[in-house]
Amino acid sequence: MTEDTHILLVEDDARLRDRLARFLTGEGFRVTAAVDAADARARMRGISPDLLILDVMMPGESGLDLTRSLREEQSNDVPVLMLTARGAPEDRIAGFEAGADDYLPKPFEPRELVLRVRALLRRAPAPTAVLPQTGPVRIGTASFDLERGELTGPLGPIRLTGGEAALLTALAGHPNEILSREDIAAALGTDEASERAIDVQVTRLRRKIEADPREPRFLHTVRGRGYVLKPGS
Repeated sequence: MTEDTHILLVEDDARLRDRLARFLTGEGFRVTAAVDAADARARMRGISPDLLILDVMMPGESGLDLTRSLREEQSNDVPVLMLTARGAPEDRIAGFEAGADDYLPKPFEPRELVLRVRALLRRAPAPTAVLPQTGPVRIGTASFDLERGELTGPLGPIRLTGGEAALLTALAGHPNEILSREDIAAALGTDEASERAIDVQVTRLRRKIEADPREPRFLHTVRGRGYVLKPGS
């Protein structure tokens, strides 16, 4: 990662914001800092960050609400790393449900933040998803390019977040094979404690590839075993 990698850091704690901005800059990233969600929105009108580091608890619009809003914009698939003092499993799940790609509880070491940032920036394709085949995988009327992690439908590109692209790469790399949550966690670069987060990612991905996510045709749950992608038309 170089100075060409632009991070938007949104943190209302001035001391922590300045400390993280200095550390990330020292690691070779270009950093723009914002004090809250409104400030972040204003700055994003002039920049296109490669990654967003976002505090959950902020005055006004919360980090969860901002992330959810960004994900509702089909053109915005910027990776989001959430920071929060609330690290309970249900809080992490809420972050993933809102559309975050990773979640780091406070307090944390700045070095861990950098490692997570680098992991998000290089996420997809996942290691377990490498296949001898090089052609696209058909998923109904859509087509998924394994090498690029790009999904295209009849009306053009379908935007995927980094986590969604990594998940689909893992599943499409092993079509008609059941992948356990542990396998998928390894492909996404998360830990086994994030298994419910994988369920959330699956739910989000189904909204992109299924006509009716409640009655999936392609991405199936295999009770007690994991998930399987059954491509077809």
